Amino acid sequence: MAKKDINSPHPFSHLDESGAARMVDVTEKSVTSRRAIARGSILLGPAIMEAVVKQKVKKGDVLAVARVAGIMAAKNTPNAIPLCHPLSLTGCEIDFRLDQDNNILSCQCIVTTDGKTGVEMEALSGVTGALLSVYDMCKAIDKGMVIGPVTLVEKSGGKSGLWRAKGSKESKGSKERKEV
Repeated sequence: MAKKDINSPHPFSHLDESGAARMVDVTEKSVTSRRAIARGSILLGPAIMEAVVKQKVKKGDVLAVARVAGIMAAKNTPNAIPLCHPLSLTGCEIDFRLDQDNNILSCQCIVTTDGKTGVEMEALSGVTGALLSVYDMCKAIDKGMVIGPVTLVEKSGGKSGLWRAKGSKESKGSKERKEV
């Protein structure tokens, strides 16, 4: 496994000594249980919020389709992010929360695996895929929806262990969140 040379003009792990892109060699890393939680939101107009809540969107059940889209996005992350390692995910949960007063739909994605590299990108992809699916299903009502921010909230496992985003509340598992 090539070591990162901090004196190199390219100290980034995804660049070789000549600056060319590469997938990091994780051969020597240990397999550990890994978990990542990402969250994001989409600002909906009042008409979209009402249609989602009352399940009146012509394309179908927005949250059911978005949940499947988010899981598929997490599973297919290496197809969209070129230098990601293909991982065998052991779990992926997508949960939603509706804030009807502010017309905000929030999404949380929790991804787990036993592997040599983390699942942060998979969790972020899951949230993004789910929110993009919401946009796609609702754009006939109003194209003015706004996605974001999408952020990593927590990751655990691997050499660096537990990490939580600064200022975030203690992350809760999907069973503890108010689900839709």
